[in-house]
Amino acid sequence: MLRNFFLGFIKIHILHHAAQEPVFGLALIRELARHGYQLSPGTLYPVLHGLERAEYLQCEARVVEGKMRKYYRITPRGVQALEEARAKIHELVTEVLYGKGPQTLGSVDDVSTRLKVF
Repeated sequence: MLRNFFLGFIKIHILHHAAQEPVFGLALIRELARHGYQLSPGTLYPVLHGLERAEYLQCEARVVEGKMRKYYRITPRGVQALEEARAKIHELVTEVLYGKGPQTLGSVDDVSTRLKVF
């Protein structure tokens, strides 16, 4: 269960960095390790490929020091997904960490209007 949560965080983190500049696998592995995520290439590359299939990232191969390196940059669809994820993260963090939100589920007026993502 935790693995699924963390994979979602990792995908958002990848989109965040790809929005700043084109990124490549090893740099992402190092950046994610800085946050305590220990990913192998065998875990990271399927995530990158999935984001590419979903049209959130676009891949470009470049020759760097005589070796082929794949760089990923965010697409317009990825930007939109990142913006939506940021809004949801803000809402959840505000409620979970700061207690700003309904104190009980019974105090939520219309839960269905908040679940548009699903």
